[in-house]
Amino acid sequence: MKILIETIAKALVDHPDQVKVTEVEGENTSVIELAVAKDDLGKVIGKQGRTARSLRTILTAASTKIKKRAVLEIIE
Repeated sequence: MKILIETIAKALVDHPDQVKVTEVEGENTSVIELAVAKDDLGKVIGKQGRTARSLRTILTAASTKIKKRAVLEIIE
């Protein structure tokens, strides 16, 4: 899951070297934290949060396949 979000985020931003993804795993839930450069924050969130919502949808679909729950948090 971490690699999936990292790959998509690096394709979206202008500074891919500043993309940091950390994963905090629990028993049934993983929290994936995405941190990008301040300039790229708007690109990751998108207009009215559409890009962020799409990232969360992709993450949910991928995590359902492995029977785990995943939550994406975008860190400012």
